[in-house]
Amino acid sequence: MRALHAVAQHGSVAAAAAALHVTPSGVSQQLAKLQREAGQELLEPRGRGVQLTRAGQVLVAHAEKVLAQLAQARSDLELLREDVLGPLRIGAIPTTVHALLPPALATLAAQHPRLEVTLREGEAEQTMPQVLAGDLDLAVLESWADRPTVLPPGTAQITLFSDVADLVLPAGHRLAHRRAVDLAEVDDLPWIGWTAGSGCYDWLVQVLRKQGLDPRISCTVGGYPTQLALVAGNAGAALVPRLARESVPDGARVLTTRPALVRTILAVCRAGEEEHGGVRAALDALRAASARFEGAVSPGR
Repeated sequence: MRALHAVAQHGSVAAAAAALHVTPSGVSQQLAKLQREAGQELLEPRGRGVQLTRAGQVLVAHAEKVLAQLAQARSDLELLREDVLGPLRIGAIPTTVHALLPPALATLAAQHPRLEVTLREGEAEQTMPQVLAGDLDLAVLESWADRPTVLPPGTAQITLFSDVADLVLPAGHRLAHRRAVDLAEVDDLPWIGWTAGSGCYDWLVQVLRKQGLDPRISCTVGGYPTQLALVAGNAGAALVPRLARESVPDGARVLTTRPALVRTILAVCRAGEEEHGGVRAALDALRAASARFEGAVSPGR
């Protein structure tokens, strides 16, 4: 098809061969093969050159479309190598879906509009198996200093930034006027946590037990804004990451804890994929989005 198109453009086999950087005999062989497959004469003599028959004209019109499509395919493959198209599947914990992913996805849409991004919210226990199985390309998760997330073999982790969980008390509580407290002092309130069986629930239980507190969890809800509202309603105390707090409702007070409760926000992918494909583009966007949080949620604040 390429040989036929070149002959149509240049008017002779010799000129087509020169344009294609092959020998005239090579072009003639390709044309003969194409003519046999077509079952019709495609060229006829015209002076010192050749011209297309009607069948040749029909086929060369298709050749133009085919060659244009092949050129587009090559272009797409090059773009894929440069991380700008194709499916990209991301899983992320709820606090990062709310705060980190919107600016990251906006960056990806602006810089790589041919990436087809999908996002699933989920905890590490849900998203990590999906990364390993190839159902997700990238997962954003947390790892607490006192309860590190164990990553399975075959994965690569990229640290994005650190975050801190603070104590949130009802405004009328005896400790609410303080700026910082030892967590062990909060021994007179029930606790508000995530759904039982989740990593966040297990982390809260572990933190309370380490401080000698009874992990009496009276409310289990799957969102920090709701937890804050329950604290303001005097339902108990909560430990809420700074990344999850846009505002604190009236009736609740935020205190820092001793010791500080620090978590690291990580991006995790299959080993070897962090420098390739849409994953690299996503990591660049996540790093850029993380820069705005690093100072605001660091343990020193």
